[in-house]
Amino acid sequence: MRRLLAAGACALALSGPLAADEVSSFTLDNGLEVVVIEDPRADIAVNMVWYKVGAADEPPGVSGIAHFLEHLMFKGTETREAGEFSEIVEREGGRGNAFTSWDYTGYFQRIASDRLELMMELEADRMENLAFTDDDWLPERDVILEERGQVVESRPGRLFGEQLYATLFQNHPYGIPIIGWREEMRELIDTDAMDFYERHYGPNNAILVVAGNVDPDEVRAMAERHYGAVPENPAITERRRPQEPLVVSDRRVKMSDSRVGQPYLMRYYVAPSRASGDQSGAAALQVLAELLGGSAETSVLGRALQFDERLALQTAAFYRGANVDDATFGLAVVPVDGVELAEAEAAMEEVIADFLADGIDAEQLERIKTRLRANEIYDMDSAQNRARQYGVGLSVGLDVADVRDWPDALQAVTADDVMAAARDLFARHHVTGWLMQAEDDRPDAADQVEYGVEDQADPDDFR
Repeated sequence: MRRLLAAGACALALSGPLAADEVSSFTLDNGLEVVVIEDPRADIAVNMVWYKVGAADEPPGVSGIAHFLEHLMFKGTETREAGEFSEIVEREGGRGNAFTSWDYTGYFQRIASDRLELMMELEADRMENLAFTDDDWLPERDVILEERGQVVESRPGRLFGEQLYATLFQNHPYGIPIIGWREEMRELIDTDAMDFYERHYGPNNAILVVAGNVDPDEVRAMAERHYGAVPENPAITERRRPQEPLVVSDRRVKMSDSRVGQPYLMRYYVAPSRASGDQSGAAALQVLAELLGGSAETSVLGRALQFDERLALQTAAFYRGANVDDATFGLAVVPVDGVELAEAEAAMEEVIADFLADGIDAEQLERIKTRLRANEIYDMDSAQNRARQYGVGLSVGLDVADVRDWPDALQAVTADDVMAAARDLFARHHVTGWLMQAEDDRPDAADQVEYGVEDQADPDDFR
């Protein structure tokens, strides 16, 4: 039913501008940025606190500390017992969780609107008063190690993705996995986590996003009462990260694993990220990704490799542009049985070359822009999705206007913009990876695991 209603809204709205978000913003005296998104359709509120720090801000040798600290933030404070935070949220009928990425760490609750102030009180407390004991952090280290085993090491596609990123980013910390390297994770201790907390957590490095059936004036008053009482953290400084040197050659990764059921290839390029004030280049790359690999039936790669030549089971193109530093653009092909990865790679390159020579079909470009517009409307149907859009955007250096105007930036993209972005992108050096099944010690078919390109095409946040 929700999809039908959203589709109806889409049909009415596609010919005109997207409905304007009821979004307001302000900054508290201690530096906390606050965004309020009014959505009165249901009597719920989403309370999100985003810290502008993530795995790419970790000191050398303690990879995984940002994610480890995220777990420890649920242990307790100077006034609350370990686990009490989650118990209160559940008791009040809410749901909460947290996530860590390279550029940010987020905490959220979805709860009845009349419980919003209680959530602010809890979040403000752990923003300033985190406390944990050996009985808290030692078992939690085992938890994150187990998580790495389950989410990464048991899935060849995720291990493959780690190796590709480590090869693509040889100097920038985006090449280090968000969850961390196991060898470093098992050496993490309590002082590592507390040092990271004291250096990066505070209102002057945070964003509060509140969405739902809320009044902006009431949100401001509540935020000032609770978050406003937390002092600015003087230890917080501007982000400084090592950057990538000039790349002078293509690189190649080949990985074999007996658990792989279907080999595939991926190619990554370093690309420009969304830039505050001018998102036109990023918007062209987003449209390019949709044109090349957004839909098997209509995309350039899908039509050529899956239907015309019947060389591939699956194709994809994707752009990860919401980063503080460099973005990534990727291509993927899963060949059919009997087609070697070398043949699939050559066919992919031929399709790209033809695309650069022939240009864009005007009708296809308009279909892509219509689909992107529809996706934006669907996302607006969820207060939590809208809160996340603003949280991610502000965490990576965009402002409220940039997030609000992103759908318009996508609609303003022209064929010339896309082709200029494509020529620049495909002239860059790249990393190409082949994930293959190991020749020796192959398991029976029943023991094989099928992995699609989605296993590591867009690295997930770790919870």
